Amino acid sequence: MGGPCRVRRASFADLPVFDVLERASFADPWTPAQLQEALSWTGAVALVAEAGDGTVAGYVLGRVIVDEAEILTIATHPGARRQGIGGALLGALLAEVRQRGAHAVWLEVRVSNEAARAMYQGVGFVAAGLRKGYYRQPVEDALVLRLDLQSPAFQGTST
Repeated sequence: MGGPCRVRRASFADLPVFDVLERASFADPWTPAQLQEALSWTGAVALVAEAGDGTVAGYVLGRVIVDEAEILTIATHPGARRQGIGGALLGALLAEVRQRGAHAVWLEVRVSNEAARAMYQGVGFVAAGLRKGYYRQPVEDALVLRLDLQSPAFQGTST
């Protein structure tokens, strides 16, 4: 599952692969019902990255509420990691939420997830807080990150 990918809007038809990616990526994954509900929320933003052969290599789910956005979950197929797919999804999501009027983006990330933290910090996310015991399996703190989409320091997509 290598090579270039294309990012497209997700649909409810993609939910089964979201479930597979969640279970392959996280010790405490979102359930299919939670994923379906989140995709139905007002302001939901869901994107998938398709590999050259049409298989889904990753996805991101977020939402916009008034002028702020939140990244809810982002997952990449284990066989497609470290190929820029997460970064492509993140960039596409940031462009979309900015277009929808968001001025800031929030997310939580496991303190131990150094790869994800580096990706987020690489586009300008900064630490905004800590949620003690936020994750359940295993129990771990979450680092709360925030990105100011209007900041000159923002390194993301400008569209």
